[in-house]
Amino acid sequence: MQNDQDKSRKLQSGNLILVGMMGSGKTTMGRALARHLGKVFVDSDEEIIKRTGVTVPHIFDVEGEVGFRLRETAAIRDLVSRENMVLATGGGAVLAEENRTTLQQNGIVIYLKANVHDLWQRTRHDRNRPLLQTSDPHAKLTELFQQRDPLYQQVSDIVVQSGKQSVHVLMLHLVDEIEKFKKTHS
Repeated sequence: MQNDQDKSRKLQSGNLILVGMMGSGKTTMGRALARHLGKVFVDSDEEIIKRTGVTVPHIFDVEGEVGFRLRETAAIRDLVSRENMVLATGGGAVLAEENRTTLQQNGIVIYLKANVHDLWQRTRHDRNRPLLQTSDPHAKLTELFQQRDPLYQQVSDIVVQSGKQSVHVLMLHLVDEIEKFKKTHS
């Protein structure tokens, strides 16, 4: 259970934090939300690339997933100290309990939920997804979804389906959901 100080930071920071599977639209929706609401947009993977000077697949190659996750936790810890931003997290950010706690305390967390078929359609040609460089990316996405969906549900304040609707329509729906959340939690 969150204490009052955690609750006040969650709302007073002005931060909106997007979680969800790779291909769920976190970066696209994050940019649209930030533009619409006059907030700064930050992508945690982009921040890691900026800090290291190398791509995410390169980090996976050199340091493995464990090394990447340590970098991700450090980046998230630093990023959430900012205010009035929209943060798109990497799909696996919720795997670390420390990240889940940090995200929950420092902004309104929004889970962009998409079904595995849509995720596969959106990511199948993307070579910058190290976890999908397998013989059966669809099976890997299914496995990752089953592992991560409960964690996304646990950490999120708002859950929206990022299905077939346009970015603009989904963004306006999200703005309504955020306003509802603020009214019921202020």
